[in-house]
Amino acid sequence: MAESVEKVRELKDELQEKANQLKEERNNLHKKSKLLAEERDAYNSTIRKIRNEINEHKQSRDELNERVKSVKVQRDNLNQKCFEIKKEIRDIERKRSSSDGTNIGVLRKQLHVLETEQMTKPMSPRKEKKLIETISGLHAKIKEQEGIINQDPQLKKVLDEEILYKQKAEKQHETVESLALRAQQEHEKMINLINKLNNLIQKVNQVHETIVNNKIKADDVHRDFITNVDKIHDLERQLSSSKTQQSKKKRSEEDATIHRVANEIYEKFKRGEKLSTEDLMTLQKAGLL
Repeated sequence: MAESVEKVRELKDELQEKANQLKEERNNLHKKSKLLAEERDAYNSTIRKIRNEINEHKQSRDELNERVKSVKVQRDNLNQKCFEIKKEIRDIERKRSSSDGTNIGVLRKQLHVLETEQMTKPMSPRKEKKLIETISGLHAKIKEQEGIINQDPQLKKVLDEEILYKQKAEKQHETVESLALRAQQEHEKMINLINKLNNLIQKVNQVHETIVNNKIKADDVHRDFITNVDKIHDLERQLSSSKTQQSKKKRSEEDATIHRVANEIYEKFKRGEKLSTEDLMTLQKAGLL
């Protein structure tokens, strides 16, 4: 019996050691999950800030693109006005040329044809020299005609308008390019932040997955811990029951001894022998007095 009790105690000690290890492992997993949750929350806080920044850049980009559209319309209107003025200038030049028998438009076309021929066609030095003289003569005639035409008050007014509208169109075009560049910069910032956001979301998902796996593992370890604790309690009950039985057996043996001794003393009493105080107490314990 003593050997069996000792084995139970050894098994209980082993289970207790295992339970302590499981408890420590479970607590470590919970601690790790807590740290991971703090890391995940920090990522989520950064993600919220980045999303706000993305929305700000998107809003700025969209506003700039709307301004680009508006300014483009103004620029295109100014360019159309320039086109109309150019047409009006050509009409005035044509009328002026017709009045003195010289068509400046025809002269310009002739000049363009001859200059193209000089640049693209091979020719002898003599022919090229003659061609250059012809080109120079056309330049002189065109310059002369331009001088005459430019003295026309109506033409001067239209030319001034052309310059004014051209300057306005160029200014609007510069504004378009500036706004478009700013819109592109906002867009690029937004894309960079989106890439950063996606990386952070991926990290959050990885951390969250680790937290879930840790929780599953911690639950498994906790179940093992509870199983060990239950076994320990069962063994403690076995030990307690064994101890009670041993106590009962001991008391029973003691009672039997007392009764045996008391009967011997009682026989002495009946024989008239003198009894000691200890003998009297033994008889009293045995219920014989």
